[in-house]
Amino acid sequence: MAEQIIRTEYSDVMQKSYIDYSMSVITSRAVPDVRDGLKPVQRRVLYAMNELGLNYDRPHRKSARIVGDTMGKYHPHGDSSIYEALVVLEQDFKKGMALVDGHGNFGSIEGDGAAAMRYTEAKLKKFTQDVYLADLDKDVVDFVPNFDETEKEPAVLPVRVPNVLINGAEGIAVGMTTNIPPHNLAEVLQAVKAYMDRKSITTEELLEYVKGPDFPTGGLVVNKSELIDIYETGSGRLRLRGKVEYEPARRRGDKDKLVITEIPYTMIGTNIGKFISDVVALIESKKTSDIVDISNESSKEGIRIVLELKKNADVEKLTNMLYKKTRLEDTFSVNMLVIADGRPEVLGLKGIIEQYVKFQFELATRKYRTLLRRDLEQKEIKEGLIQACDRIDLIIEILRGSQNMKMAKECLIHGQTEGIRFRSEKSEQEARELRFTEKQATAILQLRLYRLIGLEILQLEKEYEELLAQIAEYEKLLSDPKAMAKAVKRDLNAIIKEYGVPRKTVIEDGKEAVYVENEIEEQEVIFLMDRFGYAKTIDPAAYDRNREAAEKEFKVSFSCMNTDRICIFTDIGAMHQVKVKDVPFGRFRDKGVPIDNLCNYDSREESIISLMPGNAMPLKKLLFTTANGLMKQVPASEFAVSKRTVAATGLKGDDRVVGVHLLDPDIPDDNVVLITEEGYYLRFRLSEIPDKKKTAAGVRGIRLGDTDHVAHVFLLKHQKMEELPYKKATVHYTKVKLARRDGKGTKLR
Repeated sequence: MAEQIIRTEYSDVMQKSYIDYSMSVITSRAVPDVRDGLKPVQRRVLYAMNELGLNYDRPHRKSARIVGDTMGKYHPHGDSSIYEALVVLEQDFKKGMALVDGHGNFGSIEGDGAAAMRYTEAKLKKFTQDVYLADLDKDVVDFVPNFDETEKEPAVLPVRVPNVLINGAEGIAVGMTTNIPPHNLAEVLQAVKAYMDRKSITTEELLEYVKGPDFPTGGLVVNKSELIDIYETGSGRLRLRGKVEYEPARRRGDKDKLVITEIPYTMIGTNIGKFISDVVALIESKKTSDIVDISNESSKEGIRIVLELKKNADVEKLTNMLYKKTRLEDTFSVNMLVIADGRPEVLGLKGIIEQYVKFQFELATRKYRTLLRRDLEQKEIKEGLIQACDRIDLIIEILRGSQNMKMAKECLIHGQTEGIRFRSEKSEQEARELRFTEKQATAILQLRLYRLIGLEILQLEKEYEELLAQIAEYEKLLSDPKAMAKAVKRDLNAIIKEYGVPRKTVIEDGKEAVYVENEIEEQEVIFLMDRFGYAKTIDPAAYDRNREAAEKEFKVSFSCMNTDRICIFTDIGAMHQVKVKDVPFGRFRDKGVPIDNLCNYDSREESIISLMPGNAMPLKKLLFTTANGLMKQVPASEFAVSKRTVAATGLKGDDRVVGVHLLDPDIPDDNVVLITEEGYYLRFRLSEIPDKKKTAAGVRGIRLGDTDHVAHVFLLKHQKMEELPYKKATVHYTKVKLARRDGKGTKLR
């Protein structure tokens, strides 16, 4: 076949390819289908378990077998993602209704990971079998080829509850995310019934049934008044709080306690440990002195985080502080994005219920059509058997006189008697009048002799009557929408009765947590940071007593006020801020804490170039120098910001900052000395460097060779320097001739 060249715009090809990729991620990986509320990997895991026969009343099977079957037959992706989906389906602290019964270590609410798949075992829960996988054999959903067209898999599971609401969903696609909270099973199904009774029902009226989210971790939702808007639009923010209980001391020697018995859903996992460390930080920073000890007494029975209190502690103030300063109060961003009619769409509560009811009627219609078809086939067969029992002597005579099965069957269906020996002409005449259908003839030929017993014949007639009644019922359901709706409601009531559970989460309009920090007494402190990045503050008197040791042991030391902020400039052009009061205050020999823990600075990605107190900066300027020789002066007022991290300067390509100096306005005429990695020295006046905005790149301070970079920057008067580093010794600055900015510099000999 000759090669065909298609001429097209490259941008058009890229756009189409990206859109195709995006839609594939959205519809085939990250976002659940509104009909069964499942992502493809979850659907395939459950179907694979069903095909393996892992029923609730059967033994557990190794998770590795389940993952292997899912990956080999239906989901050709990594085994870790499949196992992770299986684990989440088992975790009842993440799902409103867990769908998998796990055996072994499937992780914990505190963030412990599940054991390897070769150690854990699983099977389906009864709820999953009854509500998610029932009726698959009744042609209720379409089956599609798997990835290599060797197997068939359901396009959607015949789930009989709105799973997308009951178990919630979360997923990150390309350009969009979904985050749906779990809800109470009984409440959602009651709302569904109300919608079926009156399609014009409003979201506000639906919320009389669905009180709000029902998280498996319990807790409180404290913005009840905003729920109408959230459920109307399908997006918004829930404010969650943990449940705090006060336990007074019961006997002498005991302490009063604050006990967290329920946590916000967003605190699941490592955030429980983060909460405890945040409380410890509040104690260490002296923001509270009411907490004596904190311990995590959580177990399989539930969450129990205990805070032991001082006598006469202000419980209300302490509770409000926990809500304000830790994740005991948090937000849950709702975005009810689902796949509806094959495309992603954000739906409100009523929209999801509407799609669910439409799907249920489709399932019920297909189910009853299949049952009707099967019963009509059975009716046909039973009618033939009843007729055969009435003329059994003739049929036996035909069977005895036939030479083979085909001859007997042709006689039963078409009345053909050629080649069959009859005892009399009357029998042959009666045989010519037989007109059984093919199915009836097959059933007659397979009829066992014991069915000719009198009671068996009566049972056959009884079954026939029951069959007629069932057929009439199915025909009514398929022809009468009201009767179909009644049947769907009957199924919902049965599910509520067997699987409904009480609500766990309290919905209310909680009062705003008001916490006013105690004003700290302003005082001077000395900030110290060693070469390992451990920082602390100490009393100036302690510093004076240990000045010599401090100068040797600490890389950075300066005086500041405890109400001040510390600005940290790094080589990637960022400025991080730390409140001095957040830096541990202690004794000279205390270790301190890593500066990384106090701000967004990441020692793995960036290096500290300069630290300075923020109060020293107003009305001054900062001198920035980069490795590529670019320099600028920036008014320090541009860095008077509240954000913890800001961009301090603009950098091009792989350039990096090598110097940040605070300029003293009382020293206007200073000399700058630049020293490069290849040993070039350049001295020029500070006034030659212009003022620029912090986002600007700057002007060239020195002309560099192709492989050279600026290594050191010195300000002679600011830093009170007379000697400059030269190889392994020093040299007086006068050895470097005063030149102009943007020169190449000279090598000292």
